[in-house]
Amino acid sequence: MRRALKAALIGGCLAVLAGGAAFASGGGAGGMSSGGGMPSESAPRYDPATEYAKAIAAIKANQFKDAARAAEHVTEAVPRNADAWQLLGAAKAGDNDWKGSRRAYEKAMKLSPDDVRVHAGLGLALANLKDPKAQGEADWLKSKAQACGDTCPDAARLKAFTDQVQSAMNPASGAAPKPSALLDRSLLFGGAKAGDAAYVQAVSLINERRYDEALASLAKAAETFGPHPDILTYQGYTWRKKGDYARAETYYRQALAIDPKHIGATEYYGELKAARGDIAGARLMLARLDKLCAYGCADAEELRRWIDAGGDPHRN
Repeated sequence: MRRALKAALIGGCLAVLAGGAAFASGGGAGGMSSGGGMPSESAPRYDPATEYAKAIAAIKANQFKDAARAAEHVTEAVPRNADAWQLLGAAKAGDNDWKGSRRAYEKAMKLSPDDVRVHAGLGLALANLKDPKAQGEADWLKSKAQACGDTCPDAARLKAFTDQVQSAMNPASGAAPKPSALLDRSLLFGGAKAGDAAYVQAVSLINERRYDEALASLAKAAETFGPHPDILTYQGYTWRKKGDYARAETYYRQALAIDPKHIGATEYYGELKAARGDIAGARLMLARLDKLCAYGCADAEELRRWIDAGGDPHRN
């Protein structure tokens, strides 16, 4: 695996704490407008990684209105990020805004239909709204738990989620679970150290071409840090290596929406365009990369090789 996968490990990985995000220069992704033009020149009004951290801290402090406000800032910045909507759903649930929670989880469901956290959160919201559709979410979770068995990594969480939704459907069950129950314990209490560890592990797994495992580790990092361009870039890269170009592009676009000047991201999106045969689009990304990374930039040289080869120069 070439140098781009090592660059994000240099300089302290993500180095993200409650104070904000430090974007690594080497592990970026690029995004373009729906019309195929250059990436947006304007950054989001809010730093989504910072706002995500604020929302987590507010949930830990039971300050759910503040958590919802911060989570809404994340969804405004990256509206196609499932983790952001899931976090908003949990914050709304903590504030007993079950209609708002349901809407947030429905948004998350469209973006990540197989996420057990999303099904659990939607099930709780529906149960508290006395909506019979809650049973469908309980059944989905129960089916997942049965298929998982007692020894799979998600066994305990699936059982807990199933029990929570079923209890919320029972009027005699008392108060609904706290929204923190819908979030991984490592997310609330593991902090940046756990997230960095998951990120480092993901990069190592990518280097070993263990892409499914890498995606699982990246998902854990994303739960901790939220929509961070470095994580989004590697999610896009990994899906590209798995051959799912459309899904890869969604991550690249999210990353560049947050940080339009992310060098590695711009390179990777250009490579994706070259791999698709969109050489003109790849050249546009190269032109942008040449402005961002001059004087012997290895990222630009790599993308130039892809363009000259009419696709992946390493496939043979």
